[in-house]
Parts: sequence; structure tokens; C-alpha cells
Amino acid sequence: MTTDTTPEPSATVPLLDLHALVVAVRRRRRLWCSLALLGMLLGAAVAVLLPPPPTATATVLVAHQEDQANDTGTLIRTDVALLGTTRIAGAALRSLGSPEKPEDFMQDYRGAGLTNNLLLIEVSGEDDAQAVARAKALADAFVADHVRRMREIAQAEAEALLAQRDRMRDELSEVNEAIGDRSPEGDPDASASLESLFARRALLNSRIADFDQRAADARTGTPRLVAGTQIVDAPRAVRHSLPRTAATDAAIGLVLGLVLGLVLAAVGTVVADRPVLRREIAANLGASVVAELSRSPHRPVGLWRRRRTRAARERLTATLARTVRGSAEPVSLLELGCARGTGVIALEVARVLAAEEPVVVIDALPGQELAGGRELPQGTTVVGGERAAAVPRHTRRLGVGSVAPGTTWTDLPYLGSRTVLVVRAGHGSAAWLHTVARQLADQRIAVIGVVLIDPDPRDRTDGTLWDGQHIALRGHHARPAPQGGGGTPHAVQAVGEDRPRTERPPVRAGRGPDSDQEAR
Repeated sequence: MTTDTTPEPSATVPLLDLHALVVAVRRRRRLWCSLALLGMLLGAAVAVLLPPPPTATATVLVAHQEDQANDTGTLIRTDVALLGTTRIAGAALRSLGSPEKPEDFMQDYRGAGLTNNLLLIEVSGEDDAQAVARAKALADAFVADHVRRMREIAQAEAEALLAQRDRMRDELSEVNEAIGDRSPEGDPDASASLESLFARRALLNSRIADFDQRAADARTGTPRLVAGTQIVDAPRAVRHSLPRTAATDAAIGLVLGLVLGLVLAAVGTVVADRPVLRREIAANLGASVVAELSRSPHRPVGLWRRRRTRAARERLTATLARTVRGSAEPVSLLELGCARGTGVIALEVARVLAAEEPVVVIDALPGQELAGGRELPQGTTVVGGERAAAVPRHTRRLGVGSVAPGTTWTDLPYLGSRTVLVVRAGHGSAAWLHTVARQLADQRIAVIGVVLIDPDPRDRTDGTLWDGQHIALRGHHARPAPQGGGGTPHAVQAVGEDRPRTERPPVRAGRGPDSDQEAR
């Protein structure tokens, strides 16, 4: 019989876990809420400290000779560009009698096309009166320039048509003289030539009349364009409402700050790669999450929430106390990102254990917070981490240490050969959690479970690993080989060994019966 040694397919890991990203961004709500609030305050401050200058507006109706129903706005954009020229600005300044340079004045106004024939002129000044005067002078200068250009164009077109008419008249005179010189009696060829001269004279008369009509139309259209170009909305000062401006700027700043905060939170989450979900923390540490505790709130909370937190702490204390009692080896609590909370948990467990027999708590936390004069439960003794080796083996003890960066890994076995990791969600990166799992495996320290501090309240992922000892990059401890049975037993490599682990043969799912008879 051949044995299928094909390795089991590994689960596909998504490049970007959107669920984890949303949870991590929601946990960093202080960042994006602060940026949103800052943006709102800055927007309101800009509206108050930098108010807009006094402004006046005027609306001009511009008539074009080339106006068409399907115009895409090319003509009004040309008018806007002409408004921003030194010729218009200089004419407006001359009418105002101002010595200001046209280039400087052009920075104080702008034009915008409302429709194909409506031009909005907006001008700023030192006060409302100056702004209105500037707007009127600028609108009058633009209208005068536009009318002058339309008249010059019409005059040039009429003169060109009349010049062409005069040339036609000269040619007509020559044709009339040629007809007068011909005699009506003659040979047939002369009669044919005379008919062609008459036809030419008729054509010239028609063209001369056409040029006269076109020249008259050109002159007639100019008054229509001149009358159609006018100021339809007299210059007036724009009233600025400070509360409305402040509210608008604050809303804009709020939106921009919120967007910036969300982007920074998302980018920071992806770059930092700090697991926050139970399943991620359990998978990276190679141990199941056995309990969750909320961080101590900085503000008063409801009675129901305090009761729920107290009940969770009591359940965790009872579970850890039962674990310490039932363990033949010393047990330790190792923290990552929650040293103070881990010390509180250790003292609560020690208080429960001290009711039966004296307990020695080995304090290897940063700063040795437990040995710093805090009130201890009766029957509990706290010693520093440097005295861990001097504690008798038969004494019930509970080690408290840290696996934060900078930890001396060789000192952890003195705290206990079995440990419970107390990890704050989102504190350590995935790479550091892997490092913790490897180092504990190298030190022959078995991870019993993980206590998650400050979990996401909406996290519904499963933090239980059914085969937790094989999840870490190296096994936590050697698992005994199965007794009896044929074939080679499934071997699990010991801690720190570099040879590859023997693969387990895949278990094929049995087929169910195809009928009731087969089931019987």
C-alpha cells in the first residue's frame, strides 16, 4: 500500500485584510478625530483671522457677432482672457485717476463666464466704496473696449466690401464702353461677342448690388452689437457673513482633516502591521486567546459596564489560579504593552492562592512595580527578578515579566517554564510576535494561552487554535510519540532543532453511504 505524502495545501493569506484594516483604523479614532477637530478649528480660525477683503461684483451682457446656439463657451472665455489684459486694466485705472500699475491692479480682480453671453466681474479693494468704484470702472472699460472692437471690425468689413464694389464698377464702365463702341449690324461673330458683353454687364450689376447690400448689413449690425453689450447688474458690494464664512470654512477643514486622518491611520496600519484581531494574535503567537480584558477607562462608565469588567476579571483570576494550582511546573505571566495591568492581574491571582498557602511573586517587570511598596495581599511575598534563582523549588511561586523589546530572554526560564502571555491588542507588530514565539520556544517555555488586553469590542473572529503547538515557527515543546499501532509514528521535532518536521499524511474524508440500504 502506498502512502500519499503530498503536503496539505496551506491557507491562502490575503495581501490586504480589509476587516483587520477597518478594525485597526477604528481603533485609531483618536488620531483621525483629533485631525478632524484640528481641521475644523483651523478653518474657523482662518475665517476669523483672515477675513476676505471688501469685494464688489458687476455683471456684463456681452453680444458677439459670431453668437451661435451650439457655442461651447469659447467666445466668453475669450472675453474673460481679454478682461485680464493690461489694456483693460490701464483704461480702468485712467478713468479712476489712480497711479497704480496695471499689472498690480490685475491681481485684485477676476472674471468668470456665467453663460455664453454673461460675464461676472469681481473686484476687491480697501473698502466697499473703492471696490464698487473699481468694479464700475472695470466694467465700463470692458464695455467700451468691446464696442470699439466691434465697430472697428464692422468698419473694416464695410470698407473691404465697398472697395470690392468700386472695382466692380470700374469693370462695369469698361464693359459699357465696349458695348457702346460696337455696331448692332455686323457679322454673326460680332453679334455673339456683343451678347457676351451684355451678360457680363448684368453679372457685374448683380455683384455690385450684392456688395452694397453686404456693406449696409455690416454697418446695420454694429448698432445691434453695441446696444446688446451693456452692464445688466450694477456694481455692488458683496456682503460677507462672518458666522456663515466661519461655518463653511470649519466644515471644509473638518472634512479635510477627517480624510487626512483616515488616510494616515490606514497607511500607518499597513506599514506598522500590528495585529488587532484575536485570530491574528493567536496565529502569530501560536497560542489560543483564553480571556479578554478591557483597559481601565479614563472616564466614568455605566454601572453595567463596571459589573461586566469586574466579572471578566474575576473569571480570569479564577482561571489563572486554577492553572497555577494544577501545574507541576512554575507558571509566569509575561506582558507585552501592559505592564501595569499585568501586575494587577498577578496580585489578584496571588491573593486567591495565598488563601491556601504562601505565595512568592517574582517581579521582573520593567521598574519592578510590584516590589515598589504597593500594598500586598496577606501571605504574599514579592521579590525582584535577580532573586528568582534563590526561591526554593517547593515554594508556590508566580513569575511576572516582560517580552517587550530589550528583554533578556535567558532570564525568562527562572520565572516559570509555563507562561501566560498578557498582550495588548495592536501594540506589537507581527514580526515581534513571531520573535516572541520563537524565543519562548528556544527557552523551553510552553505558552499556555494569551490574555488579550483592550480588544476590539466588535471583533467576532475566533482566537482558538486547535493545534496551537504547531502554529509557531518552532514547536513549543516536544510532543510524545503515540504508543502502539503499526507504521512510523508521527514525530514532532523538539525545541530548537533545525531539521525539518516530519509531515503528517493527509487524512482523507470518508464517503457517506449512497442509500439507506448501504447505511444499514
